[in-house]
Amino acid sequence: MLPTPRLLILLLLAAPPIALSAFAPALIWLALAYLVIVAGLTLSDALLAPRPAQIEVERVHDAQLSLGAENLITVILANASPRRVDFTLRDEYPHQFPADAQCLSGAIPAYDVYEARYHVRPLRRGDYRFGDVVLRYRGPLGMLLRQARYPAAAGVRVYPNVLEVRKYDLLARRGMLRELGLRPTRARGVGGEFERLRDYTPDDEFRRINWKATARRVRPIAADYQAERSQHLICAIDCGRLMAPPVGDLMRLDYAVNTALLLSYVALLRGDHVGLLAFADNVRTYVPSRRGKPQFQRLLESLYNLQPEPVEADHGVALRYLAQRQRRRALIVLFTDLALPEAAEPLVTHLARLARHHLPLCVTVSDPFVSRAAGQAARDSASLYRRAVAEELLDERRMLLDRLNRAGALTVDVPADQLSAGVVNAYLRLKAQGRL
Repeated sequence: MLPTPRLLILLLLAAPPIALSAFAPALIWLALAYLVIVAGLTLSDALLAPRPAQIEVERVHDAQLSLGAENLITVILANASPRRVDFTLRDEYPHQFPADAQCLSGAIPAYDVYEARYHVRPLRRGDYRFGDVVLRYRGPLGMLLRQARYPAAAGVRVYPNVLEVRKYDLLARRGMLRELGLRPTRARGVGGEFERLRDYTPDDEFRRINWKATARRVRPIAADYQAERSQHLICAIDCGRLMAPPVGDLMRLDYAVNTALLLSYVALLRGDHVGLLAFADNVRTYVPSRRGKPQFQRLLESLYNLQPEPVEADHGVALRYLAQRQRRRALIVLFTDLALPEAAEPLVTHLARLARHHLPLCVTVSDPFVSRAAGQAARDSASLYRRAVAEELLDERRMLLDRLNRAGALTVDVPADQLSAGVVNAYLRLKAQGRL
């Protein structure tokens, strides 16, 4: 137990009578009687205060925390005593997690439950561990602070941003996908899979008339087709040194992993087969393309602890490995970064070779610092130099992207905060156009 400021002030009030007892000895008895009263109040406070065993503490959170998202942590406190408990709580969350609260305060009514909430925002994927919960509360007379530690140590895994997947599900049910930056694409009449019959309209193509249905119903009937299902999508993720630099709080690789996860989920919902390839100087992880809900969990387990490596990525090894195992035509979404033109030459060559049998889509994260420097006004010679260098770097990047397009590869180069929407929109557009 610890003394409160109230107890310390009451004890200090005994100092003047004790000091004056040198001149008036009778005051010492008054001081002693006062201290006895304070001691009695303190003892009563200790006896009346709820015992730690009368307070139960439990931490509740998702089994899988999401990278770069605000994850809710709830600490549930149950008071089994007949007195209200005013408390201050400190949860020992992993020190690597930024949190919006160090200590939480509140009051638990008698025989009631209180939920203390805060959020953590993990910045790295992997395995972490929560510690215990430390609770400090006052006695009913405010004389003492009682502190108790409740065992709550538990491991936790930080996965790619599964909260974004749940948000996609919710918005999709409500027809509000535009809030995620997604543009639902539905091109009727495009694709080879039959969807439905409907009345013919003057805007329909003549070749879409279904003559058998027209003869039966004695009026023009048109057939609608939708994009084929059971197509193949492979997310190829570069884990080399160029994916390690951060963009804001997260690494480029983290943005690629979050986007690959959301893209995989969207593709699996549409009945496509989805696979994964992660590589650096050689292949690190390969998940053959399959469809169905179990495949999403397999991809999630393969992605949750994927880390960058301080080596140069070998795109040739990865794409040859993929070409040997993925025989059917597929959309190959390559998450990488573009280096100097000379270093990117092998990538152009290998994507051109891959484009003969597959549809490659090269996804890169544009550098916000370079874009910002290129758009700033030059106020002095130093800022003029920075702007000139930034514009040169942007020109080189545009040239590389143009070369990839001429080699037969599609490209997506957007800021990090627009990456998921940009890639998913590209996938939906390609599906609607029947490019797969």
